[in-house]
Amino acid sequence: MPHPESTFTIRGSARSLPEGLDAENQADIGTIISTAAMRAPPAGNTNRLYWENAMNRCTDPRRSLSLLSIVTLCILNLVVAVTTADDFGTVAAADRIAAKKVVELIQSQHLLRQAIDDTISQRALERMIKSLDPSKSYFLKADVTEFESKYKFQLDDDLKAGNFAVAFEVFKRYRDRVDQVTAIVDQWLDVPHDFTVDEAIITDRNLVDYPADEAELRERWRQRVKYNILVFRGESQMKLSPEERLRKRTHAIAKRWHQFDNDDVVELFISSITTSFDPHTSYMSKTTFTNFLIQLRLQLEGIGATLSADDDGYIVVRQVVTGGAAYKQGELKVEDRIVGVAQGDTGEMIDAVGMKQDDVVQMIRGKAGTVVRLSILKPNDEVKEIRIVRERIELEDQAAKSTIFEEGQKPDGTPWRIGVIQLPSFYADESGAAGGRSSTTDVDRLLKEFNRQNVDALVLDLRKNGGGSLREAIDLSGLFIDYGPIVQVKNPFNQVQVHRDERRGKSWDKPLVVLTSKFSASASEILAGAIKDWGAGIVVGDSTTHGKGTVQSLVDLNSVFFRNESAQPQFGALKLTIQQFYRPNGDSTQKRGVESDIVLPSLTDHIDNIAESDLDFAIEYDRVSAARDVRDQGRTNSRLIQELSERSQQRIAASDDFAKELKRIENYLAAKKETSIPLNEEKFLARKREIDAEKEDEQVLEQQVNSTGNEIEKTFYLEEVLRITSDYALALSTG
Repeated sequence: MPHPESTFTIRGSARSLPEGLDAENQADIGTIISTAAMRAPPAGNTNRLYWENAMNRCTDPRRSLSLLSIVTLCILNLVVAVTTADDFGTVAAADRIAAKKVVELIQSQHLLRQAIDDTISQRALERMIKSLDPSKSYFLKADVTEFESKYKFQLDDDLKAGNFAVAFEVFKRYRDRVDQVTAIVDQWLDVPHDFTVDEAIITDRNLVDYPADEAELRERWRQRVKYNILVFRGESQMKLSPEERLRKRTHAIAKRWHQFDNDDVVELFISSITTSFDPHTSYMSKTTFTNFLIQLRLQLEGIGATLSADDDGYIVVRQVVTGGAAYKQGELKVEDRIVGVAQGDTGEMIDAVGMKQDDVVQMIRGKAGTVVRLSILKPNDEVKEIRIVRERIELEDQAAKSTIFEEGQKPDGTPWRIGVIQLPSFYADESGAAGGRSSTTDVDRLLKEFNRQNVDALVLDLRKNGGGSLREAIDLSGLFIDYGPIVQVKNPFNQVQVHRDERRGKSWDKPLVVLTSKFSASASEILAGAIKDWGAGIVVGDSTTHGKGTVQSLVDLNSVFFRNESAQPQFGALKLTIQQFYRPNGDSTQKRGVESDIVLPSLTDHIDNIAESDLDFAIEYDRVSAARDVRDQGRTNSRLIQELSERSQQRIAASDDFAKELKRIENYLAAKKETSIPLNEEKFLARKREIDAEKEDEQVLEQQVNSTGNEIEKTFYLEEVLRITSDYALALSTG
């Protein structure tokens, strides 16, 4: 999950990570640092100076480099000068050296301290094949069987030896199959199709295997051609016929695969190994990392959305950033698939299906004030064009904001005054300037204003908060407790360090409700967990939060091999999982997240592939010992939670708005169970009309559940939260 101001260290320099980079590079709550982070700090030493000094030691070759690394430093310029990668499959010496360094770093400093062995090799081969052909539409069964029989237990040895031959063999076979399928699609587009035949295309990839032979491959693509023609027929304002558009898309996809270079295959191979440890450990090739550094130096402007490629070649919206252009425009939603991008109001719509993620992101970005048009494929297969004016996300758009509502009735007959603070991220000014702005200082200021205005209770809304600075999570949690442990951190050596709120006193000592969702991640989970463990308030929202309880280090391999920071990069970078977070009570937030005390119906609670637990090889939940000195604040107990929950359920059962939300959830769950889509045009269109009939109501409901304006609006969902809060305040006031 993204946040705008994660801080990490690359080659000794603290830099602020701009919004708009990929989700994985933004997920790591303020401790994305260099190799220094993988050494255990002295007990009690948590300050930033220690990490920067340790990083400087790490980049000193006299202290941190192996004999291989020192020799490499002496010969690397010569190696780079004489080695070229003009021929596809010819890997530069620097890539072979980098592969060996990746092995060394992962085996010694990854959180799991697991060997790169046959188990990892088997996973990596599966991941490589799946990443190329997730829908099982290109490789034949014989291809996969051949690769497994020959290479299943070889990839670990290949990485250690810096041998990329298998990766290129697999990729070349895939590219050949793409060319074969392109020819098959052309053939099917040249013949008429009967859309009155009662047949269906299987959409659940778990129910299909790789085609047994070329005949089955042809038949599978016959159905896919029919399906795409039906989808394209439903689009409006098409300049090309469905057949022409599909032909153009298919050839564009083939062309893009032929544009894959050596760096791309090297990155594919090494990342197949690294992501077999956990989903957040990944490798960036020299080219990818160079672009990453360039992006850091630019003032990026765009639509304010986090994107990633899915298994079917679509670029999928994973988060719409609060305050960004897409958020304000209001039509782009999580799980939307971007199938086309056009510049300005009249530019040609460029097909984005199958395009590399970096290329799509590059097309979407642009100068503030300019227009980008997106062709969006909705989860219900509706295709829609969205016009967004690019803009830069300002700090004010991402800052905490507040309002006060009146709800319920106190014993004296006056209404409860309930303050709501919406916090999009745990941000901090990393410039080092005195009095710099941060989420803690902003929230503290708002709490003082609430106290001045005699606000009775507080709702802290973290539903769209994907994380941020670890220090901010600790300090902000400390506004609601009086000195003590907030979070525990375990390193690869099983050493556990307790991070405490060091400030005496509280800024808020009244009823507190923390509002969360599946999008509440990392730092948000630290705060929610601390509030629960201290008994300082209750958590309301989705059944649980996102469940990301690990932290990653970005290791610039150039800083490992070179002392000169200005040297031209010759290597890529490794993002390595190095720590795991735990609540004060000892529970990890990993995979399980923080469970709500009171659960409200919400579609986000049911969407697939947005939680940590949905990811392959996610690090497992575990426990450490509970931290000392956690003093129960006495603001919650099981009986109170049960009473509040029962009252909420009664209101929800009588609510027309929540009835619509429950119907939307029911429709979504039913759609998830569908394993096929009819290719009979009459049935296909009937299905589409049924979906469209529900669409208008759902759009209205979406606006009611999640406001996209700059102000905090009293939606029916927030109104129920306010009623829970007033019930909670009344219960605490009457004992």
